[in-house]
Amino acid sequence: MTCKDIIKYFESWVPKEIAWQKDNVGLQVGSTEREIKNILLCLEVTGKTLDDAIKKDCNLIITHHPLLFNPLKKIDLQKDKTSKLIERIIKNDITLYSAHTNLDFTKDGVSFELARVLNLQKVDFLVYSKSNQYKLVIFVPVDFTDKVAGAIFENGGGIIGEYSNCSFMTSGTGTFKGSEKSNPSAGRKGIEEKVNEVKLEVILDSWKLKNVLAAVLKIHPYEEPAYDVYPLENSNLKYGAGTIGELDKAMDQKEFLKYVAGRLEIKNFRYVKGSRNQIKKVALCGGAGGEMINDAVRSGADAFITADIKYHAFHDAAGEILLIDAGHYETEIHSLNEVKRRLESYIGKFNTEIKVYKYNGTTNPIIFYNN
Repeated sequence: MTCKDIIKYFESWVPKEIAWQKDNVGLQVGSTEREIKNILLCLEVTGKTLDDAIKKDCNLIITHHPLLFNPLKKIDLQKDKTSKLIERIIKNDITLYSAHTNLDFTKDGVSFELARVLNLQKVDFLVYSKSNQYKLVIFVPVDFTDKVAGAIFENGGGIIGEYSNCSFMTSGTGTFKGSEKSNPSAGRKGIEEKVNEVKLEVILDSWKLKNVLAAVLKIHPYEEPAYDVYPLENSNLKYGAGTIGELDKAMDQKEFLKYVAGRLEIKNFRYVKGSRNQIKKVALCGGAGGEMINDAVRSGADAFITADIKYHAFHDAAGEILLIDAGHYETEIHSLNEVKRRLESYIGKFNTEIKVYKYNGTTNPIIFYNN
């Protein structure tokens, strides 16, 4: 099994195309053709995580935070920390891959795993992604409908939320008249023909359009298939930002704060009180989610847990919603559990001894001082 095999599977869950436009996700260092020995998961690569990867004979490291985010102007092996890490990664034949905001924005990603840790129920996206889907409308002779629809579904079209193979079919009559240079699969050139056809309509993610069209045009019987592609403003039920869910039973603010500290295994966090003493509906955004405070308020959430909140944002939230800054590392580290589960499940289908390790130490550079 190569790194490319794992990456292909992994990106079927967290496609690079849903990442923030300015993010640098995917391969960071190394070769995707490398045969995998073992895999190490960590939030970010450091000297200590590299030590652990080498010790455990891991030649694929998957991180959440990219090592290469800002462009490097030079590789300075004397002074630059990132350059030194790159050198060690290359010398030890390791491939480094990162899934950052694409892991944030996918279902069962960072914020969903945070909701799992807090035992929230009825969990869904706080804000759905929009404007990243197309509707493909293609006209097919009746006898080829199932074949064309199958090609669309096999290449990822027709998925709406938890449903696959979704389409709408309308029967009608297609007309055409081929020129002398044409080669019609039905009827004769130069003669106006009428054919019983199906208008097949399917929704698909924008990044899947190229492959879907290629597969459809390859098997469609017509020399010049007729089709339309429409950009959609629809919410994409598979991708979004943050999550919202409910506790099994309501807690007062004091009880809820203690509950959060216990579930996330943290001793210190910042917060402001909201307008409600009873906490039932909880919004979450793993990592820096300060820009989603208003979304949490509009959703009717009693509390919002995220990280990296600015001082004035606390002022704005005070009296509106219980706002908790639980820490960037502390709200994202749990996502590696779901990554580990999925990779182990996939690898388990093959006769291989590859092991998936989660880094047991911490890569959090922040230390709290208690006087």
